Amino acid sequence: MFLHVFGLFIALILVSGCADLRATGDLGVVIEREQGSVQIINTSHPAMLSRIEGLGDLSHASVVFSRDQRYAYVFGRDGGLSKIDLLQDKLDIRIIQAGNSIGGAISQDGKLIAVSNYTPGGVKIFSADTLELLSEIPAVYGDHKTSKVVGLVDAPGQRFVCSLFDANEIWLIDAKNPRQPQVQKFKDIGKQPYDALLTPDGHFYAAGLFGEKGLALLDLWQPELGVNHILQDYGKDDEQTPVYKMPHLEGWTVAGDWLLVPAVGRHEVLVIDKRDWSLVKRIPVAGQPVFVMSRPDGRQVWVNFAFPDNQTVQVIDVKGFNVVKTLQPGKAVMHMEFTPRGEAVWLAVRDEDRVMIYDTETLQETAQLPAQKPSGIFFSNRANQLGL
Repeated sequence: MFLHVFGLFIALILVSGCADLRATGDLGVVIEREQGSVQIINTSHPAMLSRIEGLGDLSHASVVFSRDQRYAYVFGRDGGLSKIDLLQDKLDIRIIQAGNSIGGAISQDGKLIAVSNYTPGGVKIFSADTLELLSEIPAVYGDHKTSKVVGLVDAPGQRFVCSLFDANEIWLIDAKNPRQPQVQKFKDIGKQPYDALLTPDGHFYAAGLFGEKGLALLDLWQPELGVNHILQDYGKDDEQTPVYKMPHLEGWTVAGDWLLVPAVGRHEVLVIDKRDWSLVKRIPVAGQPVFVMSRPDGRQVWVNFAFPDNQTVQVIDVKGFNVVKTLQPGKAVMHMEFTPRGEAVWLAVRDEDRVMIYDTETLQETAQLPAQKPSGIFFSNRANQLGL
């Protein structure tokens, strides 16, 4: 009798424990910028699971995930680097590693975290496990000047790639020995690279240029060939317009053989043929695009905009390269994120204090979640994608 009762007791404990089990591939985080907090959310059954506070200045925050998808690494604008345990709903480690940071990346093997910094300008490499500082690469150029570092991504071969905004350079960092990384520098790549993308196959790194027309393109399979300039003739005769918000470039702009990228300061999305890097089309859109994001299957591209048009989102059909839907989700749509297979997209609507979820086939809203001034949405499937 005792053994029978004891067995039932153990079974109840196991059942109770299983009820709390959480699948890491089903998780994500929502940045709450003004509160310095993040929500841990369920992406398949939309819900907030917990809130992690005390993360500092998240006014320009980005996130990468450990390869097992258990940990989220949050890069804060104040130089904070926070490691969050998504299964135990807690802040595992937090350090202040710089004075002003713009983002970071996780290495191909998942063991290293690299951070790009404005102040002091440079790249720091940390252990993903302990956040121990392993090495520091100051972004020094010219006569002992220091540059802001932007566009930092991970690349195959245990490498990182970044751009130096002030130095007009691209750096290819070999981190196989993370305590003594090797840096290959490409100079005079174009004026003021402001952000960059890595193609999803890890083959090409393209930096957008703020100080001149076009993009700087580096073939990572043949870096010895140096940097090429593409789209140099785009808009050279157009009237210059004020830039209300710097657009972002990431690998999500790639849709099959095409790159769809935001035009700096213009109401256009540019279509580039990835096979020869020629400009195929200029798609007129509702404002200055900020994020131009391809659905995972590459059929749709969703676009949000800078102020004063940031209440609008437009959907482009890649088949015809035309806008097929204009949505008005609310004031200040700051960021978007597709579910792993693209059946839904989540929108961070900052000034409405909510996250909105749309069906990407019907283009209808399906759910809302409350959030405190949300500005970024990141799902854990990013752990398995290069350059994000």
